[in-house]
Amino acid sequence: MTADPGGLIGLVLTGSAARVGVEPFFMELIAGMEEALAPHGATVLLLVVPDLAAELSTYRRWAGDHTVRAVVVVNLVHDDVRPDFLAGLGLPAVLAGRAQAPGFPRVVTDDAGAMTAAVEMLASLGHRVIGRVSGPADLVHTAERTAAMREVAERSGVRVHIVEGDYGAESGVSGVQELLAADPVPTAVVFDNDVMAVAAEQELIRAGVPVPERVSLLVYDDSPLCELAVPPLSALSIDVHDHGLTLARAVLDALDGAEPVDYPGPPIRVLRRESTAPA
Repeated sequence: MTADPGGLIGLVLTGSAARVGVEPFFMELIAGMEEALAPHGATVLLLVVPDLAAELSTYRRWAGDHTVRAVVVVNLVHDDVRPDFLAGLGLPAVLAGRAQAPGFPRVVTDDAGAMTAAVEMLASLGHRVIGRVSGPADLVHTAERTAAMREVAERSGVRVHIVEGDYGAESGVSGVQELLAADPVPTAVVFDNDVMAVAAEQELIRAGVPVPERVSLLVYDDSPLCELAVPPLSALSIDVHDHGLTLARAVLDALDGAEPVDYPGPPIRVLRRESTAPA
């Protein structure tokens, strides 16, 4: 950031403030962004709003009074209206995901590859029916994970049963209950975030369903919650702090006038802990 150093970089999260407050992912993401931005005198301005209309209104206000120099857009959905809206406002933006939005830099993680590795690992342990409590289906990365899961399952001779959650604890509990009432019953369940997984594991233990003897659990996005769970949760581990660093560097490049390119997100690896065992 060579000209007009400093300023605010906006990040708007849609949902309840209470839910965002327990999401370790976003707190670690912001910490990484702050580390890269601080030497340039910049910092993150985080705002939690209830819905898309409020998010768009925020961007309009920020552009009008020059509150922020750029924004980072997360939780991209299919046919997302936000990139075009920001382009119309003339507000620089970096997209965290694979949305089809020419003209914007993107930081892209390999969600499909990570889900493929997860299912292959579970299949290697003898699991032939695998459930999943996904995030909201309209999110681009949810669809990428779902497509990859179905493809690798078909290739590996595995059956999958997916129910949709909303990243909250209650949907983790209801999701795993629905899966365990299915026929055939999954012997392993993958969760799309740590909050749903921890809540589901607590409910299973309370209900007398042993983990991993009865059902193995694996969570997308590692966090301290996964390590502190009993038993500790196996996870698809991504360096979220490094992801934040990359997002901030993409913002700095954009403000320096760099051409929009795709930046690779940090690699994702399967981290096996005590919640996963052979079928």
